[in-house]
Amino acid sequence: MRSTGFRELRQLAFSHGIQIAYRDIRGQRQVARPEALLAILRALGIPIERPDEAPELLRARDVEQWSRRCEPVVVAWDDEPAKLLLRLPSELDGGQLAAQLALEDGSSRELHADLGQLPVTGSGSIDGRRYVVRSLPLPKGLPWGYHRLSLQFPDGGLATATVIAAPGRAWQPGGEQARAWGTFLPLYALTSDRSWSAGNFSDLADLLIWTKRQGGQFTGTLPLLASYLDEPFEISPYTPVSRLFWNEFYLDVTALPEFQASRAAQDLVASRDFQEELRRLRSERLVDYQAGMRLRRRVLELLAHQCWETPGPRREELEAWRAAHPEAERYAAFRATVERYRAGWSAWPEPLRSGQRTGGDPAVARYHLYVQWAAEQQVQHLAQRSGQDGLGLYLDLPVGVHPDGFDTWRFRDLFLQGVSAGAPPDPFFEEGQVWGFPPLHPERQREDGYSYLRACLRHHLCHAGMLRIDHVMGLHRLYLVPAGSNGRDGAYIRYPAEEMYAVLALESHRCRCIVVGEDLGTVPGAVRRAMARHGLLRMYVLPFELRPGGQAQSPPRNSLACLDTHDLPPFAALWESWPAEERQRLLAWLRQRGCLTAVEGDEALAALHGFLTFLAASPAQALVINLEDLWLETEPQNRPGTGLEQPNWRRKARYALEDFTGSAALRALLTHIDQLRRQGGEA
Repeated sequence: MRSTGFRELRQLAFSHGIQIAYRDIRGQRQVARPEALLAILRALGIPIERPDEAPELLRARDVEQWSRRCEPVVVAWDDEPAKLLLRLPSELDGGQLAAQLALEDGSSRELHADLGQLPVTGSGSIDGRRYVVRSLPLPKGLPWGYHRLSLQFPDGGLATATVIAAPGRAWQPGGEQARAWGTFLPLYALTSDRSWSAGNFSDLADLLIWTKRQGGQFTGTLPLLASYLDEPFEISPYTPVSRLFWNEFYLDVTALPEFQASRAAQDLVASRDFQEELRRLRSERLVDYQAGMRLRRRVLELLAHQCWETPGPRREELEAWRAAHPEAERYAAFRATVERYRAGWSAWPEPLRSGQRTGGDPAVARYHLYVQWAAEQQVQHLAQRSGQDGLGLYLDLPVGVHPDGFDTWRFRDLFLQGVSAGAPPDPFFEEGQVWGFPPLHPERQREDGYSYLRACLRHHLCHAGMLRIDHVMGLHRLYLVPAGSNGRDGAYIRYPAEEMYAVLALESHRCRCIVVGEDLGTVPGAVRRAMARHGLLRMYVLPFELRPGGQAQSPPRNSLACLDTHDLPPFAALWESWPAEERQRLLAWLRQRGCLTAVEGDEALAALHGFLTFLAASPAQALVINLEDLWLETEPQNRPGTGLEQPNWRRKARYALEDFTGSAALRALLTHIDQLRRQGGEA
């Protein structure tokens, strides 16, 4: 498509934050197609159908930008002077500016400035009108928080901006936690004598406490967020219904106080048909989410009814939580409407799709409100019980949400419609990737003061000692693919990274939580430099760091080190896939470093011990150990690029909690790792 307005189309796209070109994994420059630029512009809310419409829209964009008196967000980094840039028409380049800074704590400060005395940082003109850019200094030493700056100009014009006063770096601990280690296992895969066919929050607490008894400081798992487990059905933990609510599938039902008070619930669980179904689900190798949720719900509905209909402290506590969390009530009504129509919101009739009204059964809404309250209590109890003497939970925040989920319904304007986040072609995915979830609108979340991002972060950070940010490059840019296209036909869109780092750093300090950025794959150097500057740990995954000669650089201090991830084959499978000559070079390298004395018995087990010794003795700030590696599991938890035709997100661990925690050999290996972490230094 080469037609009138093509040059202006590229300029228009660039002015809206769309990258016209990018370097692929081979370093070759790839230029976005005009059709992709048009589709992404439309997703951003720009009414354009053809390139020849671009010149007029570009002129309107210039007028809009120069007419905006200030940006909607400004960052005031700790101990650094902050300034707000003002765009003023020439006739206003003088006179008195009055401003009020409303601080988060409720207090306020009055500001006054002579516009003509402020430093000039730029100028421009549009449609014959001249503009000047002047710099307004903000008060020094602002308390950390989100403040609201209101400006009144001499001509009566008004403008507002959110001032994010934040520390320059995310929170970091000291002492032993500076060289922490912990365990990892997906919660659905963690079974125990008490669990109902999949792990629950009590199982996770037991695993974390056991890990701490071995000397570790944390336990990690996959995202624990709400999922569609009936109609619709989507079990991927990286496509949650919401990033603001938990998955009731993981409730320990029998630990709820209502269960102890409900004879009907106890009789149901003890009944023959319930126990037979429970035995069947426990015996299966894969988690059956639909049947498992149906079984849990039969009991949970009784418990919800028990709580709502019984006056007393528990009912009062639930009502108080409900009043303090109005978004939870909206979520519960949303889920009730999903159940009524057996479909996500895009298939609902109007006006229910608008994001304001719902049309579900009130009793179903009360059920969802109860289970969210119960889940919040169990997660909070888990965090308090396990994090008192260390980091505790290592949680995972996915980069996206379900396109038909609560967040995209409730916060419609914050999400781009008609495009999906994804990834450009690489050697593993020649057609690129289309992840299927809508990305956030770069400008509208700024205009909203990042309230949604703040809420998502707080939901996790307040319970975690360490949080992994999935696809951390998304703080800088995301690859967007128009609906109906494949991954070859996309383009990157830029995000205001420094503003998002400010939110992340501030929230991490408020909750005293370490932040880890998932920076795997082809990541620009600027991203890792920004991560280092703002105190985020990067990820060091051993297979990605191995060199052809059979060696690897030691993990850097500002990293979380591991042997593999949930998207890779387990270590034993990787080891088996490597040629015999390469395996021998790696073993020789481990011996040379003092990580391996001799290979006796299972070669893969010896290599596993050697590599864990190498990682444990490194300066990496954190080391996470996939428990399934310790018994040489070869089946992955997820095969990227596949769906329900594979057992993704469903495979239970080979051993139950009681079995592997009772293994003397496993405990001995973890004791060895703990000693190396405490000693420090290279192996």
